[in-house]
Amino acid sequence: MQSALFNRQPNDKPYLISGPCSAETEEQVLDTCQRLAATGKVQALRAGIWKPRTKPGGFEGVGTKGLPWLKKASELTGLPIAVEVATAKHVEDCLAFGVDILWVGARTTGNPFSVQEIANVLRGVQVPVLVKNPIHPELELWVGAVERLQKAGLEKVGLIHRGFSSYGNTDYRNAPMWHLPIEMKRRHPDMPLLCDPSHICGRRDTLFTVAQQALNLGFDGNMIESHQDPDAAWSDAKQQITPEVLKDLIQALVWRHETTDQREFLTALASLREQINQLDAEIIQLLGRRMAVAEKIGEYKKENDITILQTARWNEVLERAQRQGNSVGLTPEFVEQYFAAVHLESINHQNSVMNR
Repeated sequence: MQSALFNRQPNDKPYLISGPCSAETEEQVLDTCQRLAATGKVQALRAGIWKPRTKPGGFEGVGTKGLPWLKKASELTGLPIAVEVATAKHVEDCLAFGVDILWVGARTTGNPFSVQEIANVLRGVQVPVLVKNPIHPELELWVGAVERLQKAGLEKVGLIHRGFSSYGNTDYRNAPMWHLPIEMKRRHPDMPLLCDPSHICGRRDTLFTVAQQALNLGFDGNMIESHQDPDAAWSDAKQQITPEVLKDLIQALVWRHETTDQREFLTALASLREQINQLDAEIIQLLGRRMAVAEKIGEYKKENDITILQTARWNEVLERAQRQGNSVGLTPEFVEQYFAAVHLESINHQNSVMNR
């Protein structure tokens, strides 16, 4: 059964993969999947067969015996099925049961040995494979996993953004860090990109916001976990919703297009983008002038044997920038990240002066 995810047209509606976090029983899988199909909103079904856990002792999935349940759900609903794989044996079992879509989980993406093992067993097999971002925000690991699969000859490789583990993060189970999937999309513009709000949020009440943001950014769709009785789920109960609640969520989402042929809109957008181009050019020129001044400061420090890093001065610059940024509607997080980058570049320029 072919997945329409890799044959999408510009005006196709967002793609939705849904199903329980874990396959628990045949009854649970079949009931959930049939109710999902009845919503008319789901393009593919999912369920965790093997569940990697941080510590031993937790529910780690029913294993291969759950694959016939998913296969039966597919036969009853006419929808393709998707399963996470982490080893060559997982892949072999899925292929034996005719699983339509495979995905590589976050923990596996971060292990090049595991990804290569999966790529090796898939060599010569044309099955769609989606790659979740690694747990930690390391873009090159994500890129590397994709490239390993492509080098094995796989033509249908896609991406899933499921958020990243970050120290001090409290709003999300896994911080979205939207700039990373955006950069992946820039590098792979023709590759399908889905969002996994369930793992980003870790709870039901914020699923809609993240799912909507993904569509606002031009993602191809979402993967959202659904269970017949979420509170009784054997894994990740807090982030799952019933098929009926999922239907309401999907209906409430605003579906936006990447472009339009309306001349008035295109003319106005071109004008505004040209303003952005001019402002960007001015910013680059100002940054160049700033670095020239930083080099002069470096020369004075060198002549007087003064260290490059001046903590009190850096704090002064950052505090002033925060006040000014706040007055023009810039978030404190953006100002800090921007000036940290500028400060590092200034240090590099001064260091080059010191080393002459």
